[in-house]
Amino acid sequence: MTSHHLNFTKAALLKAPAAPKGGKDYYNDEKEKGLVLAVTPAGTKSFYLYKRVEGRPERILLGRFPDISIENARKLAASAKGKIAGGKNPQKERRAIRGEMTFGALFTEYLEKYSKVHKRSWAYDEREVPKFLSHWFKRRISTIEKAEVERLHAKIGKENGLYQANRLLERIRSIFNRAIDWGWDGTNPAIGIKKYREKSRDRFLQPDELPRFFAALSAEPNEAARDFFMVSLLTGARKSNLLAMRWKDINFATATWRIPETKNGEAQTVHLSGPAMEILTERKLASESPWVFPGDGRTGHLADPKKAWGRILAGAGIEDLRIHDLRRTLGSYQAATGANGYIIGKSLGHKSHQSTAVYARLNLDPVRDSVNKATEAMLGYASQVSGDAAD
Repeated sequence: MTSHHLNFTKAALLKAPAAPKGGKDYYNDEKEKGLVLAVTPAGTKSFYLYKRVEGRPERILLGRFPDISIENARKLAASAKGKIAGGKNPQKERRAIRGEMTFGALFTEYLEKYSKVHKRSWAYDEREVPKFLSHWFKRRISTIEKAEVERLHAKIGKENGLYQANRLLERIRSIFNRAIDWGWDGTNPAIGIKKYREKSRDRFLQPDELPRFFAALSAEPNEAARDFFMVSLLTGARKSNLLAMRWKDINFATATWRIPETKNGEAQTVHLSGPAMEILTERKLASESPWVFPGDGRTGHLADPKKAWGRILAGAGIEDLRIHDLRRTLGSYQAATGANGYIIGKSLGHKSHQSTAVYARLNLDPVRDSVNKATEAMLGYASQVSGDAAD
């Protein structure tokens, strides 16, 4: 057994070699006292907090690296220390995860202790797991076997699509991984099951579809949904970011929108074209909410406007188009009007190791020009709607 002291960084921990056969290597974080990375001979790396609890030295498992980041490991260590200082024993909480626990109880633990804490997409877990796995909720987790997970994966793939089946498999694997991290000594029944091969989606609004889309959009009675879809098309922003759009993040002087945190974990500045600014300005004048698209749900903002989307597609006679395809539509028309991949990536907030250096040298001017050209090209088809009406 070898012990090291260093300031934890991702690069340093990734380089940490496997421990010699028959032992473990330990790395002590210089920034968070008691935080340790243990490395096994197989190369598995796990974060622990070493701390005296109720007079006894305890080793509290925090999670595997790099499944959880160094920052989150430090937060978990600090949180555990706070519980200990308050008289609680985190180890007792972990030891409560046993084979007799029901899947429903485990999912509740997972949602509150992990998903809502570490995942921006926790709402999908809250919705999708009960939708597809409620028949497991009263069963002991130790009775759920690999064979039935495989059958379920195949069934969902056939009935709901390959993408849905793969996402559900990922959720099952993650839930059982957390149970193991929290002290369960069982085997993850989702390990070893291969995901379906997914095809990259390339759907976007074609030139002949745009006039029909704009006509159906203008006829949509839900004003908030109508404006949401139009701004989505004009900005190429991800649906989750646009739903949570706040007035305080919009700079009307520079015509920009700063998204504090995207899917990539980074902030993004989005150029707002003239048509997008017209919609937002009109909404701002009539708004009394901090949200650009307010809603009646617990989040305070608009929820997923699926019904309105269905009405628009039906009215336009368009099939197989998703809300996310509006994002791809902007990028496609940017490409059609001469933008290169770096400019498109910059405007859509794509993250690529190969283009990071190029992004750093770009300012918003070429991005603004590209978005304006693409907007002009798309809205040119809207004029066909009024022209056809006049004829």
